[in-house]
Amino acid sequence: MANVQVFENKKPVLGINSLGRIGKLTLWHHINRKYFREIVVNQGREVGTGLDSIAQAIEKDTTYGLMHKFLYGVKAERLIQIVDEKQGKMLIDGVPVTILREARNPSDISWRQHGVEVVVDCTGKFKDPTVASENKHGSIRGHLNGGAKVVINSSPFKIKNKALSAPDDAVTLIYGINNTAFNPKKHLIVSAASCTTTGLAHMIKPLLDNEETSNILTASMSTIHAVTNTQSVLDSVPKAGEKDLRKNRSILDSIILTSTNAAKALAEVIPEVQHIGFMADSIRIPTSTMSLIVLNATFQARASKQDGQMAINTKMLNELYNKAAAHHPEKLIKFTMEQNVPSDLLGVDAAVIIEGQFNHTRTAFINLDISHIPNMPADIAKVFPEKVLKVPVVHAKIFGWYDNEFGSYTNRLGDLTVYIHKNLL
Repeated sequence: MANVQVFENKKPVLGINSLGRIGKLTLWHHINRKYFREIVVNQGREVGTGLDSIAQAIEKDTTYGLMHKFLYGVKAERLIQIVDEKQGKMLIDGVPVTILREARNPSDISWRQHGVEVVVDCTGKFKDPTVASENKHGSIRGHLNGGAKVVINSSPFKIKNKALSAPDDAVTLIYGINNTAFNPKKHLIVSAASCTTTGLAHMIKPLLDNEETSNILTASMSTIHAVTNTQSVLDSVPKAGEKDLRKNRSILDSIILTSTNAAKALAEVIPEVQHIGFMADSIRIPTSTMSLIVLNATFQARASKQDGQMAINTKMLNELYNKAAAHHPEKLIKFTMEQNVPSDLLGVDAAVIIEGQFNHTRTAFINLDISHIPNMPADIAKVFPEKVLKVPVVHAKIFGWYDNEFGSYTNRLGDLTVYIHKNLL
């Protein structure tokens, strides 16, 4: 058992709603980080035979192993000590943790009583910021009724009524991309986007920040994604209204083609990509975590003044990402030329790990028929003796690993949580 940490009174209390995959790993992150004086976790129901069952659920993980060994090494000893079964109190590495087991509706959770200012909702259930806090089925806004000053949703917003837009007090933020846009006078509900959007945003930002690669003509992304709890272990019958029938097929034996809202969410955190015809899709595979983004981007080609070669090529892109990794103030981007497989990168603390050895480019020509360009002025069309222009372009394929559970997403969610609390009024 580690020594009990002595906390300063000014350190805050964190609220976590749900001990699902991201909820439990969020708890791990903040136990290790020690920014919060105390952590209150709402599970909303009894678990197993009591608090020891919850302790074991927190401590043990099939993907990452035992919490204490994952956080502190193979010689580390167990960190959890049960203090009060009835009150749901335990110490984890010296951090007081209270487990609430009564309320399921966010409005009914007693955050105010426990001094919680920031709540991270990890249920994945309350995605619509337009739903009123008093909704009988629950709402992300209900946490504000319970005493929270700000709620962070560990998933993207999803507004059911397509006629509505996101309220002014709701914003999507990704740490290291646009977290400084948080306005404590305005924003009450924050989405931390998704694991894929987090990795993708950190892949595309170095391209947009570089003059040579900032003008992307078109782009698309596929994520080769580990399974999630939204899928079926064995084949199941779809719910009423379910359109994605593949997700009801067994995750053990299937490659699942499905959608992702990463392109839409990317435009919310990096508005510059709105002019790009960006497409995105997801391919679920039978692994527990570690996913791979395959980013395809097309640039207008230009010869280098020095050697006449295309200015954008594989070497140039790898140097760009290597430099971005080396100079990033918080090392959120990593670059590697090693031949890795997912298990080599499990838990690595980075938003994305660029797979330099597999990146590649190719120069080609696009035959552009100017007669197909809408509203082309006649006097401009006359300038071209040929109606078809041969435009040189560079196609680039860029690969980026990301630990969609702990290493990439949960750590960035933790960074965002601390940033928001530090900037509360």
